[in-house]
Amino acid sequence: MPLIELEIPPGFKNHGTDLQSEGRWRTGNLVRWHDESLRPISGWVDRVGSAQYAAAPRGMMAWQDYSENRWIAAGTFDTLYVTTSGGTTSDITPAALTAGTEDGTVNTGYGGGFYGTGYYGQTRQASGAYSEATSWSLDTWGQYLVACSIADGRIFEWQLNTGTPAAVVSNAPTGCLGVLSTEERFLMALGAGGNPRKVAWSDFEDNTTWTAASTNQAGDIELQTSGQIMQGLRTQGQVLVLTDTDAHRLTYAGPPFVYLAERVGGSCGAISRHAAINTDAGAFWMGQRNFFLYNGSSVQKLPCDVWDHVFSNINTDQISKIWAVQNGQNGEVWWFYPSASSIEIDRYVAFDYRQGVWVTGEMGRTAGVDRGVFRNPIWADDGGTIYNHETGFNYDGLTPYAETGPFKIGEGERLAIVNSLIPDESNLGDVEATFKTRLYPTATETEHGPYSMANPTNVRLQGRQVRMRVDAVTPGDWRVGKFRLDVKQGSKR
Repeated sequence: MPLIELEIPPGFKNHGTDLQSEGRWRTGNLVRWHDESLRPISGWVDRVGSAQYAAAPRGMMAWQDYSENRWIAAGTFDTLYVTTSGGTTSDITPAALTAGTEDGTVNTGYGGGFYGTGYYGQTRQASGAYSEATSWSLDTWGQYLVACSIADGRIFEWQLNTGTPAAVVSNAPTGCLGVLSTEERFLMALGAGGNPRKVAWSDFEDNTTWTAASTNQAGDIELQTSGQIMQGLRTQGQVLVLTDTDAHRLTYAGPPFVYLAERVGGSCGAISRHAAINTDAGAFWMGQRNFFLYNGSSVQKLPCDVWDHVFSNINTDQISKIWAVQNGQNGEVWWFYPSASSIEIDRYVAFDYRQGVWVTGEMGRTAGVDRGVFRNPIWADDGGTIYNHETGFNYDGLTPYAETGPFKIGEGERLAIVNSLIPDESNLGDVEATFKTRLYPTATETEHGPYSMANPTNVRLQGRQVRMRVDAVTPGDWRVGKFRLDVKQGSKR
């Protein structure tokens, strides 16, 4: 038999059974595709050397003030912090802040939680309360920080003095679910006044004037939706407002209406208050059971090759912790989520929007920002430690790997014998290969290896189908391309 080329498309395909991912990479960790080759992601280092926050941050941003000082802001369930570029962290928690909850509570009772939470027919207790894990909405107003905790609902401003806490913005609405600054220089309050469908905005360049009058441009609008507002973000010259059921865009029209609202998508609600992120390709977000893109005109559901793997293994009691971040240098959006067996975030799913491919993996990060103000992406874990990402090849003991679905090598009654592997690797020995063979799809697997790469690599194994796994051996920028197998026809079985 001729050499069999393992020409495997980039990205993971993980739906249903192993056989449904035939000829594809199925699972892995800490890998991506670049220039048509499988590679490890870059690693991370502790940015400061010690934990900066007393609890998991749920909301983070980075910015540069007018004096070119760089800042990181982060909020936990009960505290607001700022960190300088040099690593000095200060507590700027507003006075009398209403503390929230670090974890979501069990979703109990009819109508508890967000629309679409849980699964049809799932039994719930007859009574009880539902509460989200507390998160923060953060933005800048000029060079100052503006912030809103969903547990408190007031809008705060911090004016760069580390010895002075953030203070309430005068006259701003209370009971809010979020805050953002628009490109037109208005400050917007989401869920203003305790109304989960109301968006209010201040006067032009004046965040202390919120009452509409003929002499200003302050105002508000109530979205025509059955859901509650989850998140707002700037994208495509508009403000995109996501509820837990649908999507709306707000466009600036000037007086007398100031902002006009239009529903641009239904059945596309955000799964959490940090599920969406803006990129140069549009706004991406994670919904209750799908992923979505808003390109400036309409909402599109993203085809997802790992849909089953992700949504069948989420702790639905902790979905309020899910968050998104752009990794712009690699053209990716990452979502971090808690698996079904974990209270805290321990998994990620990433979408390469340039290539249209998906990967999954294991990593615990609770908040973060893309590179821009700082040279590297900065992400934080649940212990309050912040890391520089996309640097070096340290993974805190984790090993990058990728594993395929099955390849059929034997036909009919006959087995196939694999004598050798001819690798396509940038530097032989950087990875090792393990093979798993079966006689038929549901049979017990037999594992062979691991094998250190040589040209060729003697493997000697037989079966009707085979899966391959590659594991990193040495830290570094290894690359894996198109492997080939030397296969011969075997006996009948």
